[in-house]
Amino acid sequence: MAFNILIADDSETMRAVIKKTVVMSGVPIGEILEAATGREVLDVLKETWVDVILTDINMPEMSGMDLLRELKQDEVYENIPVVMITTESSLARMEQARNLGAAAYIKKPFLPETIKQILMEVLEKAYAHKVENKVFEDGNGVEGDEGMDF
Repeated sequence: MAFNILIADDSETMRAVIKKTVVMSGVPIGEILEAATGREVLDVLKETWVDVILTDINMPEMSGMDLLRELKQDEVYENIPVVMITTESSLARMEQARNLGAAAYIKKPFLPETIKQILMEVLEKAYAHKVENKVFEDGNGVEGDEGMDF
C-alpha cells in the first residue's frame, strides 16, 4: 500500500527538505502534496484523500493548531493522523498539540531517521490493517528494512 502524504509549511525550503526526507525514508508513497497554510491543507483535502499530514505550527492564515482543531471537528477528516513538525519546543505547546489530537510531534531541526521512525509508527498505528509486512514485499521499501517489525 502506498500512502498519500500532505506536507504543510509556509517555508517552501522546509517543505522541500521534509519531502526529500520522506522520499528517502522508504515509506511507500503514492503522492506527496504540499500546502503553505492550514487553509491550503483544507483545500487540498477537498480534492485529494491523504493518509497523513505533516504540518508546521506557525503558518499564516491558519496555524497548524487551528488546522488540527478544524480536522478533528470534521467526521471525514478527524481520523487522518497529523504529525506536527515545528521549532516550537515548549512542553506546554507539545501537550496542547497532543490534547488537540496530534499523532506525533517532531522538533526542528530533525534527523531524517526521526522522520522515518515517527512516520512509520504513525502510519502503522493508523493503518495497521493495511500496512502489515506486505508493504516491503512489492519492492517499495528500503533494502534491509524487510525485517522491520510494524
